Amino acid sequence: MFISGAQCRHLVSNQDAQLVDVRSEAEFMQGAAPGAINIPVHAIPHASKHLDPAKPVVVYCASGGRSAQAQMILRAMGYQDVHNLGGLNNFFNS
Repeated sequence: MFISGAQCRHLVSNQDAQLVDVRSEAEFMQGAAPGAINIPVHAIPHASKHLDPAKPVVVYCASGGRSAQAQMILRAMGYQDVHNLGGLNNFFNS
């Protein structure tokens, strides 16, 4: 289940959520959501180097497939509060 762009922006602004773009570095360099960090889905198992497990995490990709995979991996790693925005375009929609 995806969260809306408005929900994502609220989490980032009001709950200090970490916004993670799980697309490739090349895709990330072509444009990303403001404030997002790039951790490609294949690197998510090493996300603890970059993410605080005590804070909410919002993941997104191009269409929602890779972000769903990243969400499952993060939850398996013990991250409790992980949300899937789906595709990048959803960030800009309400």
